[in-house]
Parts: sequence; C-alpha cells; structure tokens
Amino acid sequence: MNFVEELRWRGMIHDIMPGTEELLEKEMTTAYVGFDPTADSLHIGHMVSVMMLKHLQRAGHQPIALLGGATGMIGDPSGRSSERNLLNEAELKHNQECIRKQLIKFLDFAPETANRAILVNNYDWMKQYSFLGFIRDIGKHITVNYMMTKDSVRKRISAESAQGMSFTEFSYQLVQGTDFLHLYNEYNCKLQMGGSDQWGNIVTGTELIRRKIGGEAYALTCPLITKSDGLKFGKTEAGNVWLDPDKTSPYHFYQFWLNVSDEDAAKYIKIFTLLGREEIENLISEHSLSPHDRMLQKRLAEEVTIMVHSPDEYNAAIEASQILFGKGTTEFLKRMSENTFLSVFEGVPVFNIKVELLKAGISVTELCAEHSSVCASKGELRRLVQGGGLSINKVKIDNPERIIRSDYLLNNKYLLVQKGKKNYYLLKVV
Repeated sequence: MNFVEELRWRGMIHDIMPGTEELLEKEMTTAYVGFDPTADSLHIGHMVSVMMLKHLQRAGHQPIALLGGATGMIGDPSGRSSERNLLNEAELKHNQECIRKQLIKFLDFAPETANRAILVNNYDWMKQYSFLGFIRDIGKHITVNYMMTKDSVRKRISAESAQGMSFTEFSYQLVQGTDFLHLYNEYNCKLQMGGSDQWGNIVTGTELIRRKIGGEAYALTCPLITKSDGLKFGKTEAGNVWLDPDKTSPYHFYQFWLNVSDEDAAKYIKIFTLLGREEIENLISEHSLSPHDRMLQKRLAEEVTIMVHSPDEYNAAIEASQILFGKGTTEFLKRMSENTFLSVFEGVPVFNIKVELLKAGISVTELCAEHSSVCASKGELRRLVQGGGLSINKVKIDNPERIIRSDYLLNNKYLLVQKGKKNYYLLKVV
C-alpha cells in the first residue's frame, strides 16, 4: 500500500513537502502526530490525525503518537483568537493516560510488531531544559523574522486582533520544533503530520533540524474537516462528539454519523473508515439510487462506532434507535445501560416518584394521574387504557388498577411510560 496515494484518494492531503513521497517509497519511515492533552478524551476532530497514523502503520511505516504534556502547559495559538487556560502537571498526567487508552484501539503497540506504534510525552524531555539552555540550544537557530511570517502569529499580533499574543504562545513553534528534533535524534523520525493549521509549526521543526544538525525532515498535513452546511465538524448542540463513552454515549455517537448529510457521508466514509476504494465507490453508487434508505450513513455509522467503541455497543445503539420507532422490547430496556437509556430519552418530561410508593405498590391510575402529570385526570387515563394507548416499560397496560412495584424499575431507578405512539415520560424514583 502506497501511503501517500492512499491518503490522496481519501481526500486527506492538504500540503506535502517536496521529497516526502520519495522518502516513504524508499524506506520504512517513522512519522509522528502530536495530540493536545488539554482534555481527558480525544474527540472526532482528532480522529483525522489518528487515521493518518493508522494508515501509516498499515502501509508498513512506524507511527509515533506524541502527547503534548509540555506544550499543553503553553497552549498552541494556531486557529485561536485568545490564549487558552494552562493545566497543571497532575491534570495533564490524568488526561494523557485517558488518551493513551483510546489510541490503543487504533494503533498496534505490541512489542513484537516490527513497525509497532510508539507513545511519547514531550514533557519527558522538555522538563530538562532550563530557560537559558533552551534559548541557547534552540532559540538561536530560528530568527524572530522567520517566526513572524507564520499565519498563526501574524493574525494574533495584527492590528485587528484585540487579544495580542503572549511570549509564551509565541514560543510555541520553537517547542514543537524541539519535539521534532528530539524524535529525529532518538527515533530517526523524519516526518511530522497534522492538520493544515499546523503547517507553520511543522515546517519550523524541519527548519530547526536542517539548521541545527543538517538533517532532512519532511511535513505532511491533512485538510481541516468541514461540514457541507458550513458549521464546524464534530460539534452538536451538546458540544464536541467525544470518543469517551461517558462524555458522548455510544448511542449519541452512532446517531451523529447516522444523521450527516449525503454529501458529508460520501466524504467522511473515506476519511474515517478503512473500507477500500472499490467498496466505497460501490456504496456511493448504490446510495445514489435510493438516498432515502441512508445506506451510506448507516455503513459509516457502523464502521466508526465499532472502531471507536465495540460491536456490542454498535448493536446496542441500533436497538436503542428502534425504541423510539415502537420496535423496542421490555427485555432490551432492562439490558440497556443507564447512560444509553438516558441518551435515548434525553429531553422527555421527567417526574420524581417517592420510592416508598413503589415498595408498597401503587396503581397505574395513582402513578400516572395523581403522583405525576402523565395524564391530566383519572378519566383521561381510563380512556387511554381502554383504547390501548398506554404502556409502561413497553408493556401494554390493560387495567388502570394494575399494581406497579419496585421490580418494574429499569436500572433500579426508572419507569418508562408511553402515551400514544410518540409521547414518552420518565418516572424516576427518589
């Protein structure tokens, strides 16, 4: 597999330094991508860089994932209009460990693998520098004039920017360049990859390697992913779509991919899956014959959800999706995790019920018409039951005086009441 050609047809190359492709064809190349550890999870915006490393390893080259423990203490000015909050060492260590566990799902770190993935933390070498040592060993090789030409710097210090730029962030590209120099010396790492907004920082690293030790290093960037409607990729009303299931449930994760536009699905299935060119082209053709079936979105959601989470979580997300269309069962409701359950029924009315009422046993009438507002009156409830329009935990209620007890509870906490076809209510014991 030709790594550059693979990325090219997938639409994953924005800029590539001359000589990069020849290097990759000539020898097993070690390349790295840096990840900002200012949160304890990656989000789907990071997945583009992760997939670049994955394709690199599949092509027989060696990937290095660099966690920016040191640079996370500074903050990268690229694409930002203000300075970010800095983290302390304990917070960064926690975040790095969480991110490491996520990267293991994508990359092969096994010691017996010839081109095994390597995980490094730039704090390990940056912490050894004194300020005087850094400006002597690194700073003297890169001029201020050179640093000022970078877009990320010019935009922040321009007259239009009210924020300005601290010396801390101005020095960021030197710190990132030092990472590249260190990896070049320690691992013979000759290529740095990243998003197109990182081009300036990456090129500074290649320049530092050239000026300080006369080495040849290279750069490759991928486009920043956009949505067809112009909105930021990976953002929802709830914020970022995270890889951590506690931040974004597998159900919501699956739904994100399922609901992308046709245009975006055709683009994303190339970037975020390992499906081959012929299969993807066939899927796009088949999808165009019946777009309403959303074949492309379904396959995209399947591939990405399984890769990030698991086949079980994918199957659970499909089952959970069916609940809102009346196809769910009591058995599945009982198996659902609380996280998924609350994700599916996010936004439905919730009524608190005293746990003592269920321990003693309470009739459906009292539960829905007295201790909650599922029904406005007992008369409405009786008419609803007579018409077969009320169910609890997907079980049709045929008697308004049926007694509901604690053993009905889902996750020992909830009752799901359905009124008619589309109206759901959660009764939560307190």
